[in-house]
Amino acid sequence: MDPAKKKEIIDDLDMFKNGKEHHQRIGKVWKRGYLLYGPPGTGKSTMVAAMANYLGYDVYDMELTSVDTNTLLRKLLIQTTSKSIIVIEDVDCSSNLVTGRRKKKDNNNDNDDDDDKTPKKKSGGGGGGRGIGGGDSKVTLSGLLNFIDGLWSAFGEERLIVLTTNHVEDLDEALIRTGRMDKKIEMSYCDFETFKSMAKIHLDVDDHELFADVGELLTVAEMVPADVGEHLTAKNPRDNVDSCLARLVKALQDRVKAKKDAAEQQDEDNGVVV
Repeated sequence: MDPAKKKEIIDDLDMFKNGKEHHQRIGKVWKRGYLLYGPPGTGKSTMVAAMANYLGYDVYDMELTSVDTNTLLRKLLIQTTSKSIIVIEDVDCSSNLVTGRRKKKDNNNDNDDDDDKTPKKKSGGGGGGRGIGGGDSKVTLSGLLNFIDGLWSAFGEERLIVLTTNHVEDLDEALIRTGRMDKKIEMSYCDFETFKSMAKIHLDVDDHELFADVGELLTVAEMVPADVGEHLTAKNPRDNVDSCLARLVKALQDRVKAKKDAAEQQDEDNGVVV
């Protein structure tokens, strides 16, 4: 992660952890919502673990597809403790509700007369609205939003709730507005500052003649930090700084070429003459 972004997140966590008097003064529940979004492999789950280790908080990983009703959601909430992080990972996959508004709009545009394409509403245990999750789950949007907004405040303080997603554009705006998700952190492809930080960790090197090549290629290759770290990791006793960086450069070049070939094929399929 970019060191500047890392410092920003640490400062935000420090402000939260030391914010008891501030929250009491303004009459606000001592909680904070984080939304981590970005492509797979960009370190969202690792970020949650790092946050928990830094704060010394417990982690509760909640899988919405296994929660049948709003009532069960409330019961699970009661079992959590203060000084904890409640995590809902891949919320865009866990819930068919978060895309409900977009689906309804798309289906209405496709065919207003086709009843089979109209989203079905499901009644929930604690409120009306579309159902969340797969199978027989009947957790509703109102149930989840009450969970985030402060229903849980009756059972303790000093909690974080973290949602992660690969597709932030699919999430219902009501779910991620400020006040629910207070801090939105984009976990993006590896940039040059992140690469330099990783090179220092993996190879104990601050500069190298191949750094310029890596920096140029990263701007177009769209490689996630997990893949960059894998290429920087020694694979045998003979690997050194030169060989690891050369392997990364080769991988980035291959990625750029693959993207170019795919774009040219797409143009050809669309009848575009280059």
